[in-house]
Amino acid sequence: MSVNWPAFVKTIEQHQSFVLTSHIRPDCDALGSELGMAGVLRALGKDVQIVNAHRTPPALQFLDPASRIDVLGETIEAEDVRADCLMVLDTSAWPQLGDMGEVIRKMAAQKIVLDHHVAEDDLGAIFFKDVFAEATGTLVVQAADALSVPLTREIAVPLFAAIATDTGWFRFGSVTAETYRIIARLIDAGVVPSEVYADLYERDTLGRVRLRGRILSRTEGRRDGKLVYTYVLKEDFAATGANPSDTEDAVNLTLAIEGTRVAVIMVEQLRGGFKLSFRSRCGVDCSELARHFGGGGHRAAAGAFLEGTLADVEARVLPKVEEAMAADGC
Repeated sequence: MSVNWPAFVKTIEQHQSFVLTSHIRPDCDALGSELGMAGVLRALGKDVQIVNAHRTPPALQFLDPASRIDVLGETIEAEDVRADCLMVLDTSAWPQLGDMGEVIRKMAAQKIVLDHHVAEDDLGAIFFKDVFAEATGTLVVQAADALSVPLTREIAVPLFAAIATDTGWFRFGSVTAETYRIIARLIDAGVVPSEVYADLYERDTLGRVRLRGRILSRTEGRRDGKLVYTYVLKEDFAATGANPSDTEDAVNLTLAIEGTRVAVIMVEQLRGGFKLSFRSRCGVDCSELARHFGGGGHRAAAGAFLEGTLADVEARVLPKVEEAMAADGC
């Protein structure tokens, strides 16, 4: 399913002011897509505001050095979020929008979604989706092309980070030759990959390193090591000095274990319950697993949320994963 770019362009041309938002616990694809799209729209002379329900994680603040992203309830109140058009990027699900969901429901603005995830809710919006795109950041590059906006360094850096991280730094099966052609264009626009890599992976805090040590030390295996899982408890953050955002992509650490076909991490949230992250290197569809628990995502990477204790969550999740692996023969 490809995006109807002529219809997208027509929608953009019809409006002057835009609010951009994305999912809670924003990652690089969410933030990079928002910032890249904001740059594209501003190049067209549009008025743009980015508003998220959650703060930008400290480790990703380099994407927004001027702190132009507003946080609902902190730097902006719901009644002050106004625009002709509201654009949701990198999610199509109400639960993923957090407190911005209520804002979206009440806004009379035209609503559109630019996303690459399979699952979607009725957001009362026009959907512009390509579920085969490796990242929403890719769709923003295509949007810039459709709108005849040249890629500048300001636009390109967050989009490079979006695509690089959502492809596991170009390791995942979603990467195609076209991915590299887009990346080449972003480099031509001024991106220095080594600088982005350093900002992403070579600015660890002591707390983040300590937390990852705990995550790895708790790793267990099932099905002869083909299923690997681990967990984080909320008290781990205070004990290590880490932030909740330091768990981002931690599940990928377990994929380095030889023989791993499916990886799961269960991260306890400060308000209770567990965020689940699934990764697959076989035919197991992570998006189907996540959907079973009320979440969503992609075939190779997806997430969900479950209430309960660690024991409760493990008892519900791990047998379901094993069932999916047995059905796939992995």
